[in-house]
Amino acid sequence: MNRREFVSGLTLATAFAGLLPTGAAAEGKRVALVIGNGAYRNVPTLLNPPNDAGDIAAALKRLGFSVSLITNASFDEMRRGLIAFGREAAGADMATVYFAGHGMEINGENWLIPIDAELKRDTDAANEAISLQGVMLQVSNTTSLGLVILDACRNNPFAVKMNRSLATRAAPSGGLGRIEPVGNVLVAYAARDGTTALDGDARNSPFAAALLRNIEAPGVEVTFMFRNVRDDVMEATRNEQQPFVYGSLSRKAIYLAGRPSGGAEGAEPVTARPAVVSPAPAPTSSTIDPALVGTWEIMVPSGRGQSRWIWQIMGDGTYKFHAEPQRSARPHEGMMTAANGRWTLHALRGLSGYSDAGAYEIRDTLAVITGKLGTGAWKRSAE
Repeated sequence: MNRREFVSGLTLATAFAGLLPTGAAAEGKRVALVIGNGAYRNVPTLLNPPNDAGDIAAALKRLGFSVSLITNASFDEMRRGLIAFGREAAGADMATVYFAGHGMEINGENWLIPIDAELKRDTDAANEAISLQGVMLQVSNTTSLGLVILDACRNNPFAVKMNRSLATRAAPSGGLGRIEPVGNVLVAYAARDGTTALDGDARNSPFAAALLRNIEAPGVEVTFMFRNVRDDVMEATRNEQQPFVYGSLSRKAIYLAGRPSGGAEGAEPVTARPAVVSPAPAPTSSTIDPALVGTWEIMVPSGRGQSRWIWQIMGDGTYKFHAEPQRSARPHEGMMTAANGRWTLHALRGLSGYSDAGAYEIRDTLAVITGKLGTGAWKRSAE
């Protein structure tokens, strides 16, 4: 997982917005179905989709969604899950489906593949896989936004062994095919049509890691949020993978994590991580979850090899950061708050004016963190 160096940040007001329970920002009913398929029975296992699905489900819950999570789902489990979800989604303000696993285009139609699929022939898809068109229909009756997010463009071993029913039929292509959603539906691909995405060798795929870094950023309009995800993925994959969003929304700005500061209907939407023009005043006090106090580290791959990022978090809310080797990220110090699964940070020295915010979850000696400062699983350091 490549990380962007700290050269831009949220304003202090936006950072403090991260302290508010994100569910409180939800306007109306929000529902989500999250599926992560990795334990395929007839082709090699994918390692990341169950991790990706679990982490995305947790983020959506923090954003106020009622989430159904299914991992390693069979055809019947996916079908029943979608039917139940469609009933919940009808008339909701927002409805989201996230799928990580294998997906493919066959003869001009896109399919999401359950773990028990065999797909020996192209005509088997209708009986063994889930149509993307059907998934889009399940999110199409919302009042604000229907969103389908697919990390399902991986190199697909089903395509290699599949027999075509007729010699004149088109062979299965790489990745998913182009689509044209209608109404208030957006469909986000991890890699644009006809190309494939990386599963990655860390906890999350490059696309899921970028989505986790951006989806909870307050005050960022949804289409701009996906632009930030696109840039992060292209940087992490050295331009090998380009996410793509299909669909066209009205002029009404839509926010997953709350409106910009002030919350006015006509407020100008926040775009791609606005630069801080002048240093904002530092917070005068801080609340720190005792479980986060201590020294944490995360290994971060980069073009020059791995670097080690170390965070020292003190009980009074101050922190110190440095990296080894130092050129991989600038050392800095500042103030931090962390409580009830949400954190915010404001640098005072080294990167004066830099702010960040996100979510955290403590799991024994690991801290699962979201935010620009290093999304992933931090581990306690011996330092």
